Amino acid sequence: MVDARAVVARGRTDAAANGGFRNPHHGLFPDKDERHGLWVVGDEGVYVLSNGKLAEGQRALAVYAEECDPKTNPDCWHYKRRYFGGDDGIVFSAGESLEAMLSTSPGATHLRAEFTSETMVITRS
Repeated sequence: MVDARAVVARGRTDAAANGGFRNPHHGLFPDKDERHGLWVVGDEGVYVLSNGKLAEGQRALAVYAEECDPKTNPDCWHYKRRYFGGDDGIVFSAGESLEAMLSTSPGATHLRAEFTSETMVITRS
């Protein structure tokens, strides 16, 4: 959870330094709903990424799910496919609700994302 908190904080820092937040719809609806949050990304593994705007050449802080990090788990594709699906994708989660959840659980150590074909639910443990 420390890593998730770091991603949330880094998004706010990046936004303050670079003019706000990137479009949560990954550019599909420009100038709509630009607000703080995280993307849960599934491609080469599964990771969270903040949407704070970045300076030219800057990379966002990304934190991989324990089971879905290609650098540490040779079976990460199996887990990614099982829990996220076989296709690449991005799901946005609003920062306000994440921060509220994190603030009520200072001792929590993990975020858990559960996916259905229609929704994603994030909980803490």
